[in-house]
Amino acid sequence: MSSIYEKYGLKRVINASGRMTVLGVSTPAASVVDTVCYGLNHYFEMSDLVNKTGAYIASLLEVDNAVVVSCASSGLAQSVAAVIVKDDDWLLENLHAAPLSVAHDIVVPKGHNVNYGVPVGTMVALGGGRLIEAGYSNECSPAQLAAAITPTTAALLYVKSHHCVQKSHLSVAQAAEVARAHGVPLIVDAAAEEDLHSYYRAGADLVIYSGAKALEGPTSGLVIGRRQYVEWVKRQNRGIGRAMKVGKEGILGLTQAIEDYLRQPKTTGAEMVAKMTPFIENLNTLRGVSARVVWDAAGRDIARAEITFDQDAIGTSTAELVQALQHGDTAIYFRGYKANEGMIEADVRSVSAAQLHTIFTAIQHLLGEETRA
Repeated sequence: MSSIYEKYGLKRVINASGRMTVLGVSTPAASVVDTVCYGLNHYFEMSDLVNKTGAYIASLLEVDNAVVVSCASSGLAQSVAAVIVKDDDWLLENLHAAPLSVAHDIVVPKGHNVNYGVPVGTMVALGGGRLIEAGYSNECSPAQLAAAITPTTAALLYVKSHHCVQKSHLSVAQAAEVARAHGVPLIVDAAAEEDLHSYYRAGADLVIYSGAKALEGPTSGLVIGRRQYVEWVKRQNRGIGRAMKVGKEGILGLTQAIEDYLRQPKTTGAEMVAKMTPFIENLNTLRGVSARVVWDAAGRDIARAEITFDQDAIGTSTAELVQALQHGDTAIYFRGYKANEGMIEADVRSVSAAQLHTIFTAIQHLLGEETRA
């Protein structure tokens, strides 16, 4: 199907930004693709499929309950709706119109109220919740989180992500202690995280993952947690979840991806370092460029290449260089969160050694450095 690029006039992409939604997230393994195809070509009783695959995933992960959803964002919205609606059949159908007299505030550390592509608050609002911030952008202790809880609090939300402030913020386990002490559930948004066990074991009642990021499944999401809370998430298929439904192929594909993920060895940070070392060495030969290994800010075992540009020496801004790389014949994407500081990062998990060399030569060309190499 390589002609797809030609058929629709699409640009080829080198993805050095990581498993990002804007680039299609990941490329599932053949076993997942085969399972998706099987799902597409067969019929199932969908409620049975949801329940049986959920039970199978729960047994794999040693959790109470699990359900596959359409994506991590829908998992967050449906989890919020679940803790608000619970077993109320009338509210299930009227959440969109009813003035809420039940608890519906979702308390989140202020440093976790981020935009990950859309604001966290958008998904909370879609689920009928009202976002309440606790603490400060650079600080949220257990006491500060507890201080924001009132009788209208439906749940606490903890966002585990590199987008969030890391310093001076409480841990998932500490948030779980606060939740238990005040009789409210804890929802953990762990969309891009690789650890499928620790947040549940730390005491979270609902944990949400992307199915297409670390798990490398089809477009999908996973919600795991305490039995009753997950059952309430499932009920949202007759509420807001109808607009977010996942297909049979997504359910089966993600279930296979989870099975593969648990069975197969993971690429380690040390292996990533070995892969990127020649790339970094080449970059360090270029005038005005310095590169080094950096580690994931959220503590995952992910190594990346941090590339710093001396903007005076190269005669252009980092932002302009990034734009030029994206607009080339092959679009090259980096992690550009620090481009305003003259730095970008290359995530090598989805990039081959040959593609890393292509990236180097593209930078070399833009800087007019071919004759020096």
